This record gives sequence, C-alpha cells and structure tokens, in this order.
Amino acid sequence: MPRVETTATLTDASLKEERLAEILKELNSVVVGFSGGVDSAYLAYTSNRILGKKALCVTAISPSYPTFQKKETADFVDRYQLNHLIVESEELDNPEYRENSPSRCYFCKTELFAKLQALALERGYRAVLDGTNLDDVGDFRPGRRAAQEYSVRSPLLEAQMTKLDIRELSRRAGLPTWDKPALPCLSSRFPYGTSISAEKLSVVDRGEELLRRFGFRVFRVRFHEELVRLEFAPEELPKALNLTMVEILRKEFKALGFKYVTIDLEGYRSGSLNEVLPLYKNHS
Repeated sequence: MPRVETTATLTDASLKEERLAEILKELNSVVVGFSGGVDSAYLAYTSNRILGKKALCVTAISPSYPTFQKKETADFVDRYQLNHLIVESEELDNPEYRENSPSRCYFCKTELFAKLQALALERGYRAVLDGTNLDDVGDFRPGRRAAQEYSVRSPLLEAQMTKLDIRELSRRAGLPTWDKPALPCLSSRFPYGTSISAEKLSVVDRGEELLRRFGFRVFRVRFHEELVRLEFAPEELPKALNLTMVEILRKEFKALGFKYVTIDLEGYRSGSLNEVLPLYKNHS
C-alpha cells in the first residue's frame, strides 16, 4: 500500500484535490468501487473527469445494498455520463459473513475486491480504487485488511482528504451527494453475532424505506431479532416521538414482523453497534 503523505502543505481542500488529480493521472487507468455514497461518488466523478473512459466505475449489488440507493446511483451515472458497470456481489454465500462477527466487513470487502481486481486484470486497468478517506483511519475498519491484501489504492486517503474536505469539494462541483447522510450497507444494522440473511436484510430495507417515506432523513433501523431499535438524528427525534407518529411506527414495524418496536432515546450515532465490541471480545 502506498504511504499517506504527511506534508503540512496539504491543508486546503483545493490543494488536496490537485494532489488527487496527480495521483489519478499517474495511475492512468482505474477501476473505482462506486457505492453511491459521498466518498465514492466524489472519487468516481473526479476519476471520470480526469481519466474519462479510462476510469471504470463499478457498483456491486447484493441484498445488503439499499433499494433506494440503486436509483440514486443510476441517476448519478446518467447525470455525469460515467463509464459504469454493475456486478452481483455474493458475500451472503460465505458462512463467515452470515455469522456476522466483528470481522464481517473483511469478508464483504474480500468478495468485492476480488471481483474488482478480476475486472481490472481482464480489461487492462492498472489499479483498483476505493473511497477510504483520512477520517476512516481511526475507525474500526476490518475491510482495510482486505484492501491491503488486494493492493487496492485509496487516493482520497493518499491526498489526506477528510470527510469535510470531500463534502466541500463535492459541494463546489455541484454534486448532489455533497450533503448526503452516511449510508453503510444494510448488514451494519445487525448486532455482531446476529446472523444475517437475505430475508432479514429485506425487512431492514423495507423499514428504512418506510422511514424515508415519512420524511425522516438521518436514521437507522437496528435489527435485534424480535425487537427493532429505531435511531433518529437528535433534530428528528421530536417528530419520531410525536404520539401519532409513535402509533404509526408501532403498527408499521409490527407488520414487518417485529414483536417489539422501540425508539432509541440517545438518537442516531454512527457505529452504535460497535459500542459493544469490548464486551463481545471479552466473551468470544
């Protein structure tokens, strides 16, 4: 893996964007893992702008990919005329993935990067890229090991871009993703140790589609077998806790098969299921 630059001059987002352009030009031709989130959308857009058809943007579809995201990704591809390919990701075929240990993302990324690397070799692209940024380094990211094993490049990280840099540069470019909430795959809604299946993922997907239709923007449907725990951004909690909305949510989520419907009073926080990691390790 290339070393991340540490020069103090890479502080302004524009300078970082110039460094990103240099990296992409040096690579010459790339396969970009494009999920449609803030980071991968900016990387796909910039790779397309710099390299044109020498950048192949690939979206991996599986039951863990949210339904609404498919349309948003297709709209982005059409709007910016990306050189784009959809592949089927088969991580659910792996029992180690379905067991949902804290290493789940490693098995998912191994499946993804194996497919992207095969595409790059088959079509003559020189590198596979992902959207890892500087803020990701301090987080719990088992998928980074898979990236290292498949020699995946992370040019946003190499250019020292933070999430704020990427949002700001996306805003300047007019990308519709610039203020998009973070959206990891649907498997992240399951506590470690709770097995994952296509059927359970479909329930979570339908639950989040429901919340989206009610006008909520930042939320998570956390799957705890018979119990569902709904997380809402602090500013959206008053709407969720309105007695009329509470009754609607109770009925709708019970119709999805849950016996108990709860609203987390701490509200949404990224990676809330990682809060139990020390406990999980102590009992593993």
